Amino acid sequence: MWQNENNTLTRTFLCKDFRKAMAFMLECAFVAEQMEHHPEWSNVYNKIVVNLRTHDAGNTVTQKDYDLANAIDTIFENYK
Repeated sequence: MWQNENNTLTRTFLCKDFRKAMAFMLECAFVAEQMEHHPEWSNVYNKIVVNLRTHDAGNTVTQKDYDLANAIDTIFENYK
C-alpha cells in the first residue's frame, strides 16, 4: 500500500523477476507521460520503489500524485 511520508507518496513493488519489473516500469512510464506527471523511482532486480510528489506544488502530495498512484496500482495487477 502507498504510504504518505514526508510529503511523498511511496510504495515498493515486487515483481517475479527483472524482466517483469522492467515491463512494469515501462508501462507506468507511458501512463506517467500521458498524465504529464513523472515519478521518482528506482529499481534493483525485481524491486521497484516509487516516490510521488508534485514538484511544481512545492514538493507536496497533490491529487496528481493520487491519480498516478491509482494508475500504477492498476498496472501492477498484471505484474504480481
